[in-house]
Amino acid sequence: MATTDVTYAVTGASGRLGGRVARRLADAGIPQTLLARTPERAPSLPGATVVPGAFGDRDAVVRGLRGVDRVLMVSAAESLDRLEQHRAFVDAAAEAGVGHLVYISFYGAAPEATFTLARDHWRTEQHIRSSGLEFTFLRDNLYADFVPALVGEDGVIRGPGGTGRAAVVAQDDIAEAATAVLTHADEHAGAGYDLTGPQSLTFAEIAAVVTEATGRAVRYEPETLDEAYRSRARYGAPDWQLDAWVSTYTAVAAGELDGVTDDIPRLTGRPATSLAELLRRDAAAY
Repeated sequence: MATTDVTYAVTGASGRLGGRVARRLADAGIPQTLLARTPERAPSLPGATVVPGAFGDRDAVVRGLRGVDRVLMVSAAESLDRLEQHRAFVDAAAEAGVGHLVYISFYGAAPEATFTLARDHWRTEQHIRSSGLEFTFLRDNLYADFVPALVGEDGVIRGPGGTGRAAVVAQDDIAEAATAVLTHADEHAGAGYDLTGPQSLTFAEIAAVVTEATGRAVRYEPETLDEAYRSRARYGAPDWQLDAWVSTYTAVAAGELDGVTDDIPRLTGRPATSLAELLRRDAAAY
């Protein structure tokens, strides 16, 4: 099927990752449907049609995806009922007759993953497998773009990450990989890709990279589990959210985000972006 004969839809286009993919499709002159929970927040892009479609609104999703061949499903915003939202969306996509679903999952997604939200990603993957939809899973490591947000006002990264490593990955790299998979979906049917950066770094090494790239003195201080929960309790977040925040670090400590793959280079045709390169390139943003 020629690319010009294929219909596309993207979710999450008002966000960082979905927006990157939507802009790449628009830049390539590919018409697309942007399925949006809040349509007025969706970007205005050439060839893009914005339609309402919150993940949990089955009727709206079915209407929005009817006749669409390939869909990028960016995981919903973190919430207590995110898994239920995902299942509802997948069921609606199947009812709408979607040809191929590309799902943004998480590195190390598994039923007993240390990172609590990775368990929901695994359950979503299983639901997609059982839906009858053709699929591809993109399992992203931690976003390199978010690393500066880990640094406190005092220049310290704190967490129970020990000396574990994470192969942090740039969102632009993920977006390029997702666009390549969407536009050549037949070549990736049933596949799962682990999307990583070119290095697997400890938090101490991450702090050193941030220091060198930004000129701001940053260091890493390991926390115990009790210290991690106490230091985050002041935000007043619900228990499930605290568990997610803390288990991001404990998953790293457990080695579950370690390991560099060549999936980004294979899908995009260029090397993956290092954390240092990303921070230098976007120095003004950080």
